[in-house]
Amino acid sequence: MSRSPRFLRLTAALLTVAALAGTSACGSGSSDQSAQDTVTADTLTVATGEPAYEPWVIDNKPESGKGYESALIYAIADKLGYSKKQVTWKRTTFDAAIAPGTKDWDLNIQQFSITDQRKKAVDFSPSYYNPTQSIVVRGDSKYASATSLSDFKGATIGAMVGTTSYDYAKQKLSSDVQTFNDNATLAQALDADQIDALVMDTPAAVNVATSSQVKNGKVVGQIPGSEDKQGMGIVLPKDSPLTSKVSKALNELKKDGTLKKLQNTWLKAYTTDIPTLK
Repeated sequence: MSRSPRFLRLTAALLTVAALAGTSACGSGSSDQSAQDTVTADTLTVATGEPAYEPWVIDNKPESGKGYESALIYAIADKLGYSKKQVTWKRTTFDAAIAPGTKDWDLNIQQFSITDQRKKAVDFSPSYYNPTQSIVVRGDSKYASATSLSDFKGATIGAMVGTTSYDYAKQKLSSDVQTFNDNATLAQALDADQIDALVMDTPAAVNVATSSQVKNGKVVGQIPGSEDKQGMGIVLPKDSPLTSKVSKALNELKKDGTLKKLQNTWLKAYTTDIPTLK
């Protein structure tokens, strides 16, 4: 049965309107998705190391909010409008976090020094702490009474690969520094007498020396001139929509005194009365 020209024109018009409506709906959905800042809707996914050590995270439980980095994340989350229940934690290695590529987390915090080289692969927040580097030895070692860098001539030095600790160890102590994939194996090497000394940021060094990681450990002192001028930053995926928001939140925490308060609460006991070597 044939259709009238008027009927055919009306049908074509209705199909055109429907097609345009479908296109509009698809465009709206795409826009909503692109506007989502986080990898999971209504959730802030934060990564840290495995394990995570004091004083950055207490008892390896970042979800507790105890420890400087853990407490800082919850303060930032609050500024961003996320409740504590909306923050989810996961674990990554140090190297994977700063490597190029897509990420399955929104923020990563595990004492990352901000460097121009790393900025090519990931984004950084402003600095939340500017640490110095310190040397840890065994208390029964011949290096336990060291007061200057020259006292470590001939010593076997260890540091975590790819860190500013390694850079300072190589620059100030030895051109041949043994490298380790993480601070846990580094501490084990010192405890097992495989190396004579290790270099870490000062808060971590104090924790290693006073915990069971290195029996009878001792922080002999800070490396002179080792303060990290760019500091530690929170890592975000490259060109993350959250970078500017996290940076703004962190700057507000600096301005209102919260950052200093958190440092006094969690770091003061790990940074006071540590001598600087000559």
